[in-house]
Parts: sequence; C-alpha cells; structure tokens
Amino acid sequence: MPRFKYIALDLNKKKVKGTLSSENLYAARKQLRSKGLRPTDISELGFVDQKKGFIKKSGKKQVVNFTKQLATLINSGIKLTDALSVLTAQVNDVRFKAALTDIRDRVITGESFTEALSDYDDYFDVIYISMIRVGEMTGSFGPSLNKIAEFMNKRGKMESKLITAMIYPVILMSVGIIVMLILTTFVIPRIGEQMRNVGRELPSITQFVLGVSDILKSPQWLLTIFTVLFVLTVTIRKFIKTPRGALMKDRFLLGIPLIGKLIKQAVAVRFTSTLSTLLASGMPIAESLKVVSEVTGNMVMVNAIRGARDRILSGADISTPLSESGILDATTAHMVAVGEQSGELETMLNNISEALEEDNEIMIERLNALVEPLIIICIAAGVGVLAAAMILPMVDFSTSAM
Repeated sequence: MPRFKYIALDLNKKKVKGTLSSENLYAARKQLRSKGLRPTDISELGFVDQKKGFIKKSGKKQVVNFTKQLATLINSGIKLTDALSVLTAQVNDVRFKAALTDIRDRVITGESFTEALSDYDDYFDVIYISMIRVGEMTGSFGPSLNKIAEFMNKRGKMESKLITAMIYPVILMSVGIIVMLILTTFVIPRIGEQMRNVGRELPSITQFVLGVSDILKSPQWLLTIFTVLFVLTVTIRKFIKTPRGALMKDRFLLGIPLIGKLIKQAVAVRFTSTLSTLLASGMPIAESLKVVSEVTGNMVMVNAIRGARDRILSGADISTPLSESGILDATTAHMVAVGEQSGELETMLNNISEALEEDNEIMIERLNALVEPLIIICIAAGVGVLAAAMILPMVDFSTSAM
C-alpha cells in the first residue's frame, strides 16, 4: 500500500507532520479529514509491497499508452466508466492500477474526469488536465485524448533523442575519469615510493601528482571536500528554487556558447508545440498561455509568456514580449506576429515547432560531434600529464644509472 507524508493543520490551526498508508492520494486526504486535520501538503513516499518493496513511479510511456487506448475506446462509442474499467484491468503496474481504480470510482460517483485526474499530477501534468477539461467542456473528449497522446509521444521522442545523444559523451568522460583516478591513486604513488627508496629526487610534475594523490587518499581531505561540495550544492539548489535564483540560472545557461543556443531552441520548441496543441484543443489563448507558462521550464521565457498574456488581456499583441525575451529569434517572432494577425496562429505555431525541431536535431548532432573530440582531447591531456609524472622519474633514474 502506498505511504504518504503530509503536512496538515489541526483544529487549533497548529501544523502537524507525519506519514500514513492509504490506497491513493484521494483516500489519504479523506483519512486526514476524518481525523479533524486539514491537509496543506501531501506527497507520496513510495508504494510498499511485502514482496516487491518500493515500486517506482510509472513512466511516461505507460501514460501515453493508456491515453491512446482510452481515446480508441471513447471514439468507438464506449462510455468513459466502461473504458476505464477495461483499461484498469489491463494495467500491470500496481501503483498506476490503484490510481486508475480510484479515478474510475470517482467518475462513477459523479465527479468529472478532470477533477479525478487532478489528484494524480505525478502521472497527469497541467497540460494533460487542461486539455481534458477543454475536451469535457466542448464535447470533444475523444479528439482531445488523441491530441494529448500525439503531443506526449512527440515530446517524448525529442527528449529521448537528447538523452541518446548524451550517452556516449557521458560514458567516455566516466571511463576517462576512472582511468585517471586509478593512475593517480595507485600506479604513480608506487613509482614515487620506489624512487624515494633509492634516494632519487622526483620531478616537480610527479611531486604535484603525488600531492593530489595524498589528498584523494586522505579521509580528512575527502571529508572536507565532500562537506564543501555538499554545502555548496544545497545552497545553490535552495537559491535556484527562488524566483530570482531560477531567473539567474536560466540567464546564465542561455549565455553559454552553443549550449545556450540549444536550450533556446528546446524552450522555443516546447513553447510553440504546447501552445499550438492547446489552441487546437479549443482552449482560449489567454488560458493557453497561462498553462504554457507553468510547463516551459525557463524563467526568462515564463516572464515573456506572462507579459504576452498581460498584453493579450489588454488587447495588444503577443509577439513583442516574446521577441524581447531573446528566446525567440526575430524570424520566429515575426512568424508568430503574422499568424496572430492572420488568425492562423495555431497553424503557424505548429509550422514553427516542426521547423525548430528539425533545426534542434541538426544542432544536437553537431554539438555531439563537437563535444566528443573535446572530451577525448581533455582526457588525452590529463592522461598525458599523468604519463609524464610516471615516465620522467624512470627516465631520470635510467640517465643517472648510465
């Protein structure tokens, strides 16, 4: 049974913290209210099963498959409750099954599908729930499900391409670091010890590497280093969670050569594809911009979207604040303006998204082609320094022996 940690207020408005076991988030809230507590925050610790232990959260692929199958059943004329019953019976993931069971039961009792989904934001994000809400309100529930599945599948492919491109450089860098650590902590110290035993003075580079080796093998130094790194990490993570820190972080990332451009492209793709999908589902532009601002993931773009939304509400255009943000280039911003003026914003955004995705794929390939040689050069330089630290003492010893 899943376990939840919670923060709640008792009858005296005193904060109470604790954990409890319940079948789902909705049941956990009911359980707390029955005890006279008003929950302010509930999050799942994990799903506990005596045989399997902790079960991880369901992957995006499972949610995509569920959405595709639900769309097929709904478009075939099957009632939502019946469709949910069929799909729930087919799910193998115990945790996801429990969530779907609760959603189905709540829909049967009269709750809307949107309300039932809202308690499971670890599966269904704000875009998903917003599009479902529009589908229920406009009577286009089946088509909305199709659009959601297509959108999630498209976004998943883009993310997987980026992850795939990073696999080889990460492996290469990891192997290089491991090799250099072995040489620094095991091989070179033995050579240095042998040279010292015969009374030979070691070259400066060897002494430097031995000094680094002593630090790496010293518990006190390692504890100090890890403590400093831990404190810095915690401090930085707390800072970037603040609005100012998040904005500074995103501005810094956007300013990095090559990587910054890739991030701009990725943010622009997410903005255009998400906004296009929401508009296609029938959501008003002001509400669509509000949803997009919550999922963009970049504070520079978030501020630009909020500015665009404010301009829309005041009767102005949306392209100007987007262009001023620096995320969208002049050409893209102009295309948005043209789409807005012609009343074809949804189509224009979709075209922009497809064009940016193609550019993004090319940029990822080029960046990958550039990064790999750079990593190899850096590793070669590091190994070269270590090789010199090993070879020079032996060369000096051989020369003096002659």
